[in-house]
Amino acid sequence: MVEEVPGSVGTSASFGLRLGQTLFSSASLLFMSMGVEFYSYTPFCFLVTIMGLVIPWSFTLALIDGYSVLVKCPLRQPGILVIVVVGDWVLSVLTLAAACSTASVAELMFTAAGSDCPPNLCSRYLISAAMAFLSWFLSLGSCLFNLWLLPSL
Repeated sequence: MVEEVPGSVGTSASFGLRLGQTLFSSASLLFMSMGVEFYSYTPFCFLVTIMGLVIPWSFTLALIDGYSVLVKCPLRQPGILVIVVVGDWVLSVLTLAAACSTASVAELMFTAAGSDCPPNLCSRYLISAAMAFLSWFLSLGSCLFNLWLLPSL
C-alpha cells in the first residue's frame, strides 16, 4: 500500500500548489507585459517565455489534481509520475534562472545612475521577478513531493 504524500499529484495540497503556481506565473507575466519595452532585454524575454510555458503546465496539472480529488482517486502510475517530476524539475530550474536574471537586470537598471528606466517601469519588472520567485518556490515544492513519492511506487 502506497502512503499518501501531501503535495503529490492527485492530492488537494498539490491542487493548491498548482493553483498558486498558475496565479504567480500569470501575475509575473502580467507585470512584465505591462512594460512595453520588456522585449529590449533578453532576460525579460526569457522570463516571458518561461512563464508562458509554466502557466499551461501548472493549469493542466491543477485540473488533473482537481479531478483526482473530486473522484477520490489519486494518480499512482510510475510513468505519469516520472513525466510530472521531470517536467516540474525542468520548469523549476528554468523559472529560477529567469527570475534571477530578471531580478538582477531590473535591479541594475533601477539603481544605475542616469538610467533610462522610469521608476514605475523598473518596479514592475522587480515585482514580476518576485512573482516568478514565488512560482519557482511552489514548483520546487511540487517537484520534491512527487520525487519523494516516486520510489514507493
